[in-house]
Amino acid sequence: MRKGWMFLVAGLLVMALLFAGCAQQQEKPAATPTPTPEKTAPEEKKEAQVETLYFGAPISLTGKFSKEGQMSLWGMQVAAKWINEVHGGLKVGDKVYKVEIKYYDDQSNKEVVQSIIERLAVQDGVKFVLAPYSSGLTLAAAPIAEKYGVLMNSHGGASDYIFEQGYYYVVQTLSPASKYQTGFLDMVKAIDPEAKRVAMVYEDTEFSRSVFSAAKKHAEELGFEVVFDKTYPKGVQDLSPILNELKATNPDIIIGGGHFADGQLLVSQLADLKINVKAISILVAPALPKFYDALGTRAERIAAPAQWEVGVKYSPEAAEKLGVDYFGPTQDEFMQMFKEISGSDEPPSYHAAEAAAAVLSYAYAIEKAQSLDPDKVREAMNDIEFMCLYGLWKIDPETGKQVGHEMVIIQWQGGTKKIIWPPEAANAEPYYPIPTWEEKAQGKLAVK
Repeated sequence: MRKGWMFLVAGLLVMALLFAGCAQQQEKPAATPTPTPEKTAPEEKKEAQVETLYFGAPISLTGKFSKEGQMSLWGMQVAAKWINEVHGGLKVGDKVYKVEIKYYDDQSNKEVVQSIIERLAVQDGVKFVLAPYSSGLTLAAAPIAEKYGVLMNSHGGASDYIFEQGYYYVVQTLSPASKYQTGFLDMVKAIDPEAKRVAMVYEDTEFSRSVFSAAKKHAEELGFEVVFDKTYPKGVQDLSPILNELKATNPDIIIGGGHFADGQLLVSQLADLKINVKAISILVAPALPKFYDALGTRAERIAAPAQWEVGVKYSPEAAEKLGVDYFGPTQDEFMQMFKEISGSDEPPSYHAAEAAAAVLSYAYAIEKAQSLDPDKVREAMNDIEFMCLYGLWKIDPETGKQVGHEMVIIQWQGGTKKIIWPPEAANAEPYYPIPTWEEKAQGKLAVK
């Protein structure tokens, strides 16, 4: 009996030991694992997703504004190239967006522009639009962009009227029309206080009317007498009747023009009629190299307001002095990329620089907003101020009108465009008074 009891106790002890061993084995998975050294299994970094972000654009590749339109497209493509290849794309959250310009030829036609804006918004799903060239086309596009709630950035529509209609989704990159000819008048007044008589002859378009309405008011405030103030129709082929009227008023200075074709015609016929004055400033046309190619020495001494010009000193260093960010390619980088995109040695006009600036302003605002929602990006645009190769960018929050950027005045001197005003931006002195048409016909250039 006692021996049986001992066997029973021994058995119970064996079973207890076996149970304890099993319990210990079952507890092992709950134990904290031994940490793996980082060098053998580094923490994985989540790679950013790369997607395409389209900026849509109606571009005048044919029709009246084809020269300006082509320059604008090249400028947009340069900005996109810099964003994608140098900046590394747009970083929004955990995604990176490569920018692509989706464009259609608007044929310099209002109805085509409106259909393109609708197509971009509805069919293509584009949220950010670059406006067409010219105030007339931009004015036609604005209500369509507003209707569909897509942001539209004006790089070629300067008329103040566009931004007085209460549009929320329309913002401006270039200086408004009201600023175009005021700098030239300031320059003449500073150089020659005795100059009094101003003649104005310009294209009957929304843009030109805005420019010259403001110029007339400014001229009178400076003490000038406006002795001639008339328009000519779009597509005009002969300006001699209106120019003969102008000649009879004996002006000291002439300001005029509208776009490239009529500006070139205006200067050509001023030469034919030998209308000699102390200074001439023409809109748009003289800013393009083709102006001098077409007119030769007749282009000497002709001035023009410009949104931008090669040689203007906007740089990261200049931005730092002003306490603002610099965003985008430097001027040298822009020039090199422009040559690659355009495939030619033709230098960029201000149309290219302002179009590039419009693309850069979208990119800068999108990264600040950290959103692709047009409303949030528009809200971010109210608060941003930065510099790019084109100059300062800052809008009035209420109207979307550009208030940061300043115009410069250029003049053809010895076959080269020179920046002559304002003094802090100039790389040459103004040639004043200008040579007569007879002197230029004999080969005299506007050089001293």
